[in-house]
Amino acid sequence: MTLNRASGILLHPTSLPGPYGIGELGMNARHFIDWLAQAGQTYWQVMPLGPTGYGDSPYQAFSAFAGNPYLIDLATLKEEKLLSDADFAAMPDFDPFKVDFGVQYVWRHQMLDRAYAKFVFDSTPELHREFEDFKAAEASWLDDYALFMALKNAFGGLPWNAWESGARDRDPQVLSQATERLAAQIDRVKFVQFLFFRQWTALRQYARERGIQVIGDIPIFVALDSSDAWANRDQFFFDDQGQPTVVAGVPPDYFSETGQLWGNPLYNWDAMQKDGFQWWIKRFQGSLKLYDLIRVDHFRGFAGYWEIPFPAVNAIQGRWVPALGHQMFEAVFAALGELPIIAEDLGVITPDVDKLRDDFHFPGMAVLQFAFGGGDFSVNAFLPENLKENQVVYTGTHDNDTSRGWWVNAAPEERRNFSQYVQHDPAEEAFAGQLTRLAFQSRAALAVVPLQDVLNLGSEARMNLPGTTGDHNWTWRYNPATLMPSLADSLRVLTEQTGRLSSRP
Repeated sequence: MTLNRASGILLHPTSLPGPYGIGELGMNARHFIDWLAQAGQTYWQVMPLGPTGYGDSPYQAFSAFAGNPYLIDLATLKEEKLLSDADFAAMPDFDPFKVDFGVQYVWRHQMLDRAYAKFVFDSTPELHREFEDFKAAEASWLDDYALFMALKNAFGGLPWNAWESGARDRDPQVLSQATERLAAQIDRVKFVQFLFFRQWTALRQYARERGIQVIGDIPIFVALDSSDAWANRDQFFFDDQGQPTVVAGVPPDYFSETGQLWGNPLYNWDAMQKDGFQWWIKRFQGSLKLYDLIRVDHFRGFAGYWEIPFPAVNAIQGRWVPALGHQMFEAVFAALGELPIIAEDLGVITPDVDKLRDDFHFPGMAVLQFAFGGGDFSVNAFLPENLKENQVVYTGTHDNDTSRGWWVNAAPEERRNFSQYVQHDPAEEAFAGQLTRLAFQSRAALAVVPLQDVLNLGSEARMNLPGTTGDHNWTWRYNPATLMPSLADSLRVLTEQTGRLSSRP
């Protein structure tokens, strides 16, 4: 894939403003798209859109195909008569600038229960026909996901490998009985997915009409507690009790001295190859329904992955194991054609990773915050003049501190190197803007900047600190008053000056 010269903004939809405690796919998302268009941007990059579980990470979803119910716009449901004013009477007092996922879990599911009840007993035949069409079109993943979520609720929220053995091991008779017994709950799960995809499709069309494309995110691994692992157990390394024998992570690196123990089940690449990598073909098909470009997180895992014996307390005791990424991408390309993929090739990158990326002409990534460490930083591959044209440059990602926060907390060597590079010592309030300008001026075809950097926010606006859990991750929301037209105008000027302004449709 060859990228045209352009730019975009990284913002997860949960960070959008709005009255119901979390960003949604309604009016405020459209306002953000309008702002992107005014700012001359071409791309809106999001993180994975799947339904999140424990820890609230978008990279640990209950399904690689489903959408997150938290993002469903409730105001739209009210307009469609699926909710009424009375349904909002007991609305919690939400923090406008921080997501409380615990409150969302309780209140939003109550609201969606009410919307489903209204749909069942008092909605139009046209909406019912649309729902039936959706269920038929998405049955290949939706049936397993809906049954998984209904069973998970029936078993008190336990992970699937802690269910009773018949359900855990997908005994056909047990599943048939459960499907009949839990029919209403299963249909409710499917209806919520119908609402999500209906709203996301409409939002993407709105973006497309304004010249904005969506960059989505595929985590290379699926969550252990997911319908994907439960329904495709033979594609992973599990024992006969449903416990993983090995799990995913990364060795010690820039982010963590003990590495990152992700805990995801690892793929049985030999089993996947035997059926022609059908699971991956379906997964990319699903992502193409959601996104215009697909950023593949932890791309290096398609060449080789860090295998950690289960159980483990950290990621230190692991080993590198080769994967069959080349064969997989060949199979996917044969089935679907050339894919619009961006390879997240950060971390411990070896020649086999470079070869896999380049054999398929995938653009890689560069992060400017990583460009100024070390003694002779002039040879750093992320330095602006060392970037490649077929590459995506970021000031930082969701796993980095904000650029302003990075500058405040940077090591003395990093501050010295950056000041030497730009030939002056930048003020704290000017650093994020300067790093953004360096990204836009670079030869990399695509420049993407987190909205936090455009807004010049500090560490308080950081999205995620890898290797940690708690209520500080994934919770940031922006103040709509800060997204001013004048800011869009100044970003548009920079975009035009650096040759990244695309023509609108």
